[in-house]
Amino acid sequence: MTTTNKPAPKAKKKRQPRGGLPRGPHGGIELLLIQSVDHVGKQGDVVEVKPGYAKNYLLPQGLATIATEHHKRMVEKHRAKLQEIQNARLAGLRNLADELARQSITIEANANDEGHLYGSVGAVEIVNALKRGDFHITADQVRLKGPLKELGLYTVNIHIGHEIEAELKVWVVPTVSDEEAATPKPQS
Repeated sequence: MTTTNKPAPKAKKKRQPRGGLPRGPHGGIELLLIQSVDHVGKQGDVVEVKPGYAKNYLLPQGLATIATEHHKRMVEKHRAKLQEIQNARLAGLRNLADELARQSITIEANANDEGHLYGSVGAVEIVNALKRGDFHITADQVRLKGPLKELGLYTVNIHIGHEIEAELKVWVVPTVSDEEAATPKPQS
């Protein structure tokens, strides 16, 4: 009778999360937000997100950091200061929204005699017109229901951020050719 010496089965180790990131109670990665992120949380919140979102977006962009006990304590100490900074930022965004609401921009476009544009006016043209007035808005902040295809006055929503919207008046007018501008109109 022969006996074989089989090694005793090893106890299963608790699997360490990849990347050494702390797991939350629901299995996601627990992070502390450095800046407010739409649909995730506000600055200073401890949130739990999917690992890919944490590793590929929040951490590389500098929007969040690992939620250690030290960081949580620091945030509690500085929460009033963070709120003050956030309030100042929101006030600045509201001021920008008020300034935009007082603005009216004019965009020239080629049109036929009935007022139908040969092309259309979109977010890019609106952004370019705003840049001439020293307003720095991106095309994705312009909320159009569709391209503007006729001459006239339009009210366009501009999403400033943090649920702050501004209404901008946009005049789409026919392009004046150099010949028409140079020739005086006969008076009757």
